[in-house]
Order: sequence, then structure tokens, then C-alpha cells
Amino acid sequence: IFGRTIAPNANGDFAPGVDERIITKTASITTEVEKGLFQEATEKVKAILKTSDALLLNENTNKYDSERREYYEASYEIKVETKKYDAVVVQLKEVGEITYFNENMLDVTGTHKNLKIDLETEKERLKRYKEMLEQTINVAEKIDLSDRIFDQERRIKYIEESLTNIDQQVDYSAVYLTVREEQSDYAYTEFVDFAELVQNFVNSINSILRWIVLLIPWAIAVWIIRAIALRGRKRR
Repeated sequence: IFGRTIAPNANGDFAPGVDERIITKTASITTEVEKGLFQEATEKVKAILKTSDALLLNENTNKYDSERREYYEASYEIKVETKKYDAVVVQLKEVGEITYFNENMLDVTGTHKNLKIDLETEKERLKRYKEMLEQTINVAEKIDLSDRIFDQERRIKYIEESLTNIDQQVDYSAVYLTVREEQSDYAYTEFVDFAELVQNFVNSINSILRWIVLLIPWAIAVWIIRAIALRGRKRR
């Protein structure tokens, strides 16, 4: 399965009037390697990440072994500088045979623009609260303004963290990679043991004998009727 999605932010803040777009990129890749080449493939992945200075956020390797099936699978969560993203994706796709690829590009221009506007607005509101706190002498008003200032500072911090998060997503693109070892051609083949073959053979013989026993009386009856008929013809 191969696909590519280019979409505006889910919040609907597309910001059509902005010429310089802010876009995040995410790729999901599943690749399959031949039996016995899993270790070599994982080493190749590590080499690609090292040469591109990519960040490996998470890595999981699992061995699946059920009866006669045995294969390895590794999953990686990767962050790579957006300017190196395309080159890294091309290299990772060459590790094995691609069985799944999806790329998602999300336009966050509107969200980024609105967050910056909100940040400036909230900073201005915080500034006014602090000025009012300095001017008032009423204790109740001081307590109320102190609470407002605390909430305002917390809101500003939240907006700043949201902006930082978007900037990081733009500067570093995400790649989710799965490397899977090819399963044996006999993975789903079940072998019957000798005892089972003997049992099946005996069951077949029993079935044949049962039919013979059932048919013998009918065969005798037919033979008798035919003999009587022949004897009657001879008398004539």
C-alpha cells in the first residue's frame, strides 16, 4: 500500500493569505527482508540514521516463534531534520522490499499564525494585570489580580510550548519504520506424523470392509435370483 496525503490542519485554520507555508511531514514505512538478512538490515538502518544525524526516539525488536514459524520484526520511531528527510526516506525504502508506505504532509500555517496572535494578546493582558496590581491598594483586588496573573502566566506558558512543539515538528520530520523478516514458505504447512498416517490408513480399510459387509447379502441375493432365472430358461 502506497499513499501520500497533503492536508490543511484539522482545526481548519488554513490561513490562505500566507505565502510562506508551515508544513510538517510524517512517513510510515514497512519493509520486508529475506530470511536470514534481518540483522544485516537493522545494521543498515542504524548506519543510515548515524550518517544523517537522525534521532532514534524508540526501537523495539521482537522474535516471533510459533511451532515452525520463526521470524524477526523491528520498529523504529525516528526524527530527522526536515532538510534531510527526503534523502533518509529514500535510503530507508531501499533496506528491503516495501510492503507499505504512506506519507502525510500537514499544513499548520494557520495554527501557528493564530497561536502567535494569541500569545501577543495574552502578554498584553498580563501586562495590564500587573499594572493594575501595582496601582490598587484594596486587599481583595490584590488577591483577585494575583490569581489572574498566575492563570495568565500559565496560559502564556502553554501557548509558548505549543508554538515550540510546532516549530520542532517543522524542523524535524517523523519517520515510523518497520523492518520485518520474510517468513518461511512452509510457515503455514503442517506435517502429519507417521502414527496419524497409519491411523488414517486403518480408518480407510475399516470403511472399505464395512461397505463390503453391507454389500455381500445383496450380492448373494442377486446371484440366487440370477441362478433361478437361468435354470428356468433351461427347462423351457
